[in-house]
Amino acid sequence: MILTAWTWQLANHLWQSTAFGAAAWVLTFLLRKNRAQTRYWVWLCASLKFLLPFSLLVALGRALAPAHRVAAAPGEISAVVRQATVPFSDDSVSFIGLRSSHLTPHNFLPLALMAVWALGFIGVACSAILKWWRVRATVKAGSPSSLQAPVPVKTSRTPLEPGIFGVFRPVLMLPAGIAERLTAEQMDAILAHEMCHVRRRDNLTAAMHMLVESVFWFHPMVWWIGGRLVDEREHACDEEVMQLGRDPETYAEGILSVCKFYVESPVACVSGISGADLKQRIVRIMANHLAHRLTLGSKVLLTAVAAAAIVGPLALGVVAGPRLVTAARVRLVYLRDMSDPQAVPVDPGNGPLPSFEAAAIKLGDPNAKGHGFRRNGPAHFQIIAMTARGMVEFAYGVKPFQVAGGPSWIDATSYDVDAKIDDSLAASMKTMTREQQNAQIRLMVLSLLRDRFKLSVTHSTKEAPEYALVADKGGPKLTPTKWVDPDPDAPKPATPPIDGPHLLLSNGKISAVDQPISGLANILGVMPEMEGKLVVDQSGLQGKYDFELQFTPQQLISKDGAPPSAPADDSGPSIFTALEEQLGLKLETTKGPMDVYNIDHVEQPTEN
Repeated sequence: MILTAWTWQLANHLWQSTAFGAAAWVLTFLLRKNRAQTRYWVWLCASLKFLLPFSLLVALGRALAPAHRVAAAPGEISAVVRQATVPFSDDSVSFIGLRSSHLTPHNFLPLALMAVWALGFIGVACSAILKWWRVRATVKAGSPSSLQAPVPVKTSRTPLEPGIFGVFRPVLMLPAGIAERLTAEQMDAILAHEMCHVRRRDNLTAAMHMLVESVFWFHPMVWWIGGRLVDEREHACDEEVMQLGRDPETYAEGILSVCKFYVESPVACVSGISGADLKQRIVRIMANHLAHRLTLGSKVLLTAVAAAAIVGPLALGVVAGPRLVTAARVRLVYLRDMSDPQAVPVDPGNGPLPSFEAAAIKLGDPNAKGHGFRRNGPAHFQIIAMTARGMVEFAYGVKPFQVAGGPSWIDATSYDVDAKIDDSLAASMKTMTREQQNAQIRLMVLSLLRDRFKLSVTHSTKEAPEYALVADKGGPKLTPTKWVDPDPDAPKPATPPIDGPHLLLSNGKISAVDQPISGLANILGVMPEMEGKLVVDQSGLQGKYDFELQFTPQQLISKDGAPPSAPADDSGPSIFTALEEQLGLKLETTKGPMDVYNIDHVEQPTEN
């Protein structure tokens, strides 16, 4: 089934919650000889887990992670952000979106599922509210009773069983004439049962599970957990009544009399006397076995489960998400031919995409110091140590946070690709501008992903916060480029000059030669300081420029999350201040459309 980003995340959350519910069942089975109150809280945690995704806890742990700085190990390391060599601006993604934006069966299915869910949510929620409203009307119409109790008592002529109504200001509702049907001892035991519900706040916890049932009405385990909650709730109150010294036979007869003459409460958040399996309740009451208190082993077991469910995801976020890492020394990986960040939007239409004449794919070197995309000559293109997700980002011209879904290997396994461009196509590309050539290459990479990686994606657009790169009040401080493109027919040197057209992000420095401002916006968008927001060029500046921007990186994330080994100089300006002081540009917060591509299907390619 084709899933968009939100359906993928929902499916992930549902299986985690289902597994948590199964673990709760195993735990309650192990605690079957202990007090019902303990098992009740286990089931309540299983219910509330549906409202608390593990991913939220991991994100919280990542937010709580201490700031780290990581200095370079002896020698040199690569600190080139992989999107620094992507030759396309943010708006170039539109040429892919033209064909994908139409309504198709792939993006219609999530909308249909959302509509079905909304109808079910409204139906379940309205049904519960209507039943609650009817009970509320009964309570309002009831008459005050002279019966002394810790909470207000009212009587009603309706045949509803005795029950507690209300969460924060509970009221005990009794059917009129119940004192004539029960003995004084039976009445005393029934009242003790209802006061247990008040002390335990059972109406509040029942209302919480009703919310879970409304949101996840389609999940059978949610309703099954609801039944277990009612069962253990009544069992816990029965145990407490017995511990208060009430006679088991008298108490059991009182419950049977209530069930004989009165009807059960229609909503779970109005705690009554009935509920659960009546036969099993009577058997347990008459047996009057004292439940075992938690042993040391049981307490350790519950603590371990709680740590695994709550502390575990938080710790994972803390360990996996250091927020500040910088390097002392870096080695720049310069991939000249693909360094232009601007692209001309090209609509591939409904026909086949241009493709490489041949492409050899092999696993990349995990220890490679450089990674990216390089064009060696008019007919030779290389992908160096790039993951499948990185190739998708390159092909669609988007940032990492715009690509969702996919199996774990697309982030863990890197590939090298050595591709040959057809001679006739390479000859025609010579007549194109650099931007048009780069757009053509990107289409070829997309064709490669579809053919060899069996890539299938779903495109969507959402409104999201973004940064607008604009000129400061004092005007821009930029120098038009002095670079002149060499004769295209002249032979290229074996080692491209480092001062040629490029746009490089290293540790605390952005260096550019012959680059448009849209390229700067593009490279800013991959920096962690932007916190997952697009950066859109709204400066109105045309042409290309040479510039160098010095700043203090605030959130460069290390690849392995290693602890800091040496402090780095953090006395320089932030990227925001550096833009204003050195280039006369600034970033303003705004909102705009953001394209999102969800990976529905992808396969590991065979090497050749």
